[in-house]
Amino acid sequence: MKTEFKAKFLSHLAQKKKNNEGFTLIELLVVIIIIGILAAIALPAFLNQASKAKQSEAKTNIGSLNRGQQAYFLEQGKFTTQVDLLGLGIPTQTTNYKYEIDGAATDATIVTNQAQNLTNAIKAYIGGVKQGQTSETSEATTLSVVCEALKPKGVTGAADGTETVGVGAAATAVPECPTTNYKSL
Repeated sequence: MKTEFKAKFLSHLAQKKKNNEGFTLIELLVVIIIIGILAAIALPAFLNQASKAKQSEAKTNIGSLNRGQQAYFLEQGKFTTQVDLLGLGIPTQTTNYKYEIDGAATDATIVTNQAQNLTNAIKAYIGGVKQGQTSETSEATTLSVVCEALKPKGVTGAADGTETVGVGAAATAVPECPTTNYKSL
């Protein structure tokens, strides 16, 4: 009888083990719900990355245009309104932005480099370079600023990149971003 009991017990254990394979419906639903919650949290962050990548083009090019204007002013004693004269290889128009220079008259002491957004959901950028002086020694220098629009194109009240930078309070102050639609970077 003992061997019979052992055989039945082992048979019972083997049968029980076969029935416990896999996951229950509740376990699968819990996992799917957790994955859904994590996806809902992460998705908005990933969707915004495409706009940020497009905007990085304008930030980089406006910074380069500012530095190009500073070098041009050092060599020529004036600013230019022609992007190609800066020798930077920046096209005047890309898929997302149109680049223009405003305010560089013969005797201009300030110039605005503009990245006008051509597509919705991306922000405009402007950069300003002005002739100034250091506060300690009063030596001549150039001062610059890069400004980012507060709202992307397509939103009511968004800047379009055609605005100009302000001169600043003093000869030693950097150019100022327009206060209504831009922030300084």
